[in-house]
Amino acid sequence: MSKQTYPNYKNTCGWTSLLTPRTPNAALAKDIIVDYAIIGAGFTGIAAAHRLFELDNQAKIALVDASNIDEGSSARNSGFTGAEIIPRNVKPKSAAKAMKQTHLMRESFNWLLEIIKSHGIDCDMHHVGTIRGAATDKGEASLRKVLEIAKANEITHRVLTRKDMQEHTGSDYYQFGLHFDYGHLLQPAALMRGLIDSLPQDIALYENTPVTKLSRDGDAWVLISPNGTLRAKNVILANNAFIPHLGYLKLRMTIIYTYATLTRPLTKSEQAQVGRNANWGLLPSHRLGSTIRRIEGDRIMVRSQYSHGIELDNQKMAEDLHHSMTRRWPKLSHVDFDYIWGGTTSFTMNGAPWWGKITDGLYASAGCNGSGIAKGTMLGRNLADLICNNGDPNRVPNAMGTASIIAPEPFRSIGFKIMSTLGKREAGREI
Repeated sequence: MSKQTYPNYKNTCGWTSLLTPRTPNAALAKDIIVDYAIIGAGFTGIAAAHRLFELDNQAKIALVDASNIDEGSSARNSGFTGAEIIPRNVKPKSAAKAMKQTHLMRESFNWLLEIIKSHGIDCDMHHVGTIRGAATDKGEASLRKVLEIAKANEITHRVLTRKDMQEHTGSDYYQFGLHFDYGHLLQPAALMRGLIDSLPQDIALYENTPVTKLSRDGDAWVLISPNGTLRAKNVILANNAFIPHLGYLKLRMTIIYTYATLTRPLTKSEQAQVGRNANWGLLPSHRLGSTIRRIEGDRIMVRSQYSHGIELDNQKMAEDLHHSMTRRWPKLSHVDFDYIWGGTTSFTMNGAPWWGKITDGLYASAGCNGSGIAKGTMLGRNLADLICNNGDPNRVPNAMGTASIIAPEPFRSIGFKIMSTLGKREAGREI
């Protein structure tokens, strides 16, 4: 497995391709000294930078990313976001934990919404709620457990029958569903661009600046990049799954690639087959199932399929995703994909993030487990609070838990193959 410290994606992100081209910020090309250096300019890194400036606006802050920021992992997600946490486990203890997590998430999510509003960020954000759909009896049983949590935590929802699901999606594939009012859909690459532009001018931002080595030198941390060096009193590792490739948290997380596609624009007659609303999003009842979105009326996004550690051939993934789409809409089997891309997420064994202080001057946040926008923002914002001694330092681990130990290689890869095979078999038609 490659020890490269950043992802080198095979294909351009479809979300980015839908936008007009932009000129990225210059790469670091000199040696600089700062108070805070943040590695990774995704949702977590940008939130940390914003919050550090709010708390310490005289500090020198540098934010570096290995790629064009609107091409990075955060820009490659599905564009679902919201503050509510609904676990799959129906036990009362899980409901109480979800309430605590929701309170934490809502605080930061509202903070993010204020940034979007105050800076006029146009990211095609729609408050249309979120659908969770089940295509199998097992999937329905799982969603009925989710329903109990929604009732216990008084989360506004509506049960969807097979007929309701067909009206929403245009497909008779789903037998049961839940609609939650809290969900938002957006264009993640457009959001990333807007968040970049919203950063205070005093924050130094360097794109296409991979950090290839991180080491301690006296009372400072030294970040080595191809054309320049950063010295910093404090460093935040916000590069998620690639933190272990810089030498830290090796037994806490692993890299997972997942894959997404966007169809060509649908004709009017084709659009009539994919539901009554121009924007809707569906999350699967099984974690390995297919996530589906209708985008601004004329495209379909399908996200599914997983690989461990390396990005697989995108064309092969496109074939699998096309099969998932045509199972739902057989009459759209002739519709091609315009875009196929991979993206990374950080997987932890128990689903909890690793968040906090590693050692003097070194902090990290990783393990979003595929819930990047709201959770990443929350983790980054609160990490800045921790560094600046603002508020309760235990509020995040108390609510979210801490990533447990994960097996080393080769057992990790073997375990993933077994889990993936069994998971796909269990998911069945949910994929």
